[in-house]
Amino acid sequence: MRHNKKLNHLGRKSGHRKAMLANMASSLILHKHIETTLAKAKALRVYVEPLITKSKNDTTPNRRLVFSYLKQKEAVSELFRVIAPKIADRPGGYTRIVKTHFRVGDAADMAYMELVDFNENTAPATKKEGAEKKATTRRSRKKATPKTEAEASKAEVEAPKTEAEAPAAE
Repeated sequence: MRHNKKLNHLGRKSGHRKAMLANMASSLILHKHIETTLAKAKALRVYVEPLITKSKNDTTPNRRLVFSYLKQKEAVSELFRVIAPKIADRPGGYTRIVKTHFRVGDAADMAYMELVDFNENTAPATKKEGAEKKATTRRSRKKATPKTEAEASKAEVEAPKTEAEAPAAE
């Protein structure tokens, strides 16, 4: 029985699987996004998110622990120097998996995996330059009341006067 065995073996021996996940995690950290199969992306999420959580506390033991998983000095430096300060206030959920298409050769589900705070396309409007938030109301808008004939004719008479005066003023 497979009770309480959640690890996806991905059709590989343990050494191959650990090396593959370490390489994929390093690529994700260095490039901020990767494209892979959906099964590998889900396995990588379980592998990399605890490492990102460890990077919030920049101590020598945490660096050594993360290095034992990633095996690349550049990835560890990037994680602790660039990624950790940006995700310091986030309580979890550092990665996003987006299903994209089916691979042509074997019809495997492909997915795009990215670090959440590093995608400029889905960043909030407050972070983008020049973007202003439009003021909206939660109340339903009232329908305009129909004008009486006297008000309508008065509005039509006044409108041409203001338009006629504007060119004369220039």
